[in-house]
Amino acid sequence: MTVDFYKYHALGNDYIVLDPNKTALPLPAETIRLLCHRHFGIGSDGILYGPFFQEDGIHLRILNPDGSEAEKSGNGIRIFARYLFDAGYLKDSSFDLFTPGGKVSVEILDAKASLIKVNMGTATFNSAAIPVAGPDREVVAEPLSVLGRSYAITCLSVGNPHCVIPLPDISRQLAEQLGPVIENHPLFPHRINLQLLKVLDRSTIQIEIWERGAGYTLASGSSSCAAASAAYRLGLVDRNVTVLMPGGTLRIALTAVGDIYMTGPV
Repeated sequence: MTVDFYKYHALGNDYIVLDPNKTALPLPAETIRLLCHRHFGIGSDGILYGPFFQEDGIHLRILNPDGSEAEKSGNGIRIFARYLFDAGYLKDSSFDLFTPGGKVSVEILDAKASLIKVNMGTATFNSAAIPVAGPDREVVAEPLSVLGRSYAITCLSVGNPHCVIPLPDISRQLAEQLGPVIENHPLFPHRINLQLLKVLDRSTIQIEIWERGAGYTLASGSSSCAAASAAYRLGLVDRNVTVLMPGGTLRIALTAVGDIYMTGPV
């Protein structure tokens, strides 16, 4: 079978786009894992499968390298918006996109669709909504012991689940140590994404990321939204935050009504 695919990256976070309107390719977990494999396949941090045109608008599925499905991806949404632009699907520079993690509003900011702004929705710290096991509560600065050390975790959902740990020093090595343990901890029944957070000043943070189903990642849009939201909730930053990651930088704006705006390149 010959299949057209498109590959983009956003800050080093790379995705394969497969368009069901152009090719019919079954995607069982085994095929997803093979396509995303960096030695035996194309290699990517996931697959963006769409667009699916339904009565309410454009829908997207986000597939992880382990074959599981993600609810939402900030970098993936920007990449998919760029693909929709390149493929001629868009009539306007602003449109809504539906993911399993909810509807997002997208705005293309330049003539080449290389800079894209997304309203990622709102954050919730409620344990049942994330989900986090145990009594109904907001999971803010809660102790969690892993690998012989106690960490203060703040957990939230921005359409997908995140665990943020503020630390004075962060590294890829530490993210790779803690990531698989926390991702699969029994506290998180649907697994969870991890961000190690270092606050540089009231408007700048740095994060290292372990993504559920993908592993260590150079950049992540939803992780940036989650880390900025957690830092704001903890009183560490103001509403406009620059997020530094190994793959590059995103700008996050937290509005007074709770919307999270993410702006970055593709």
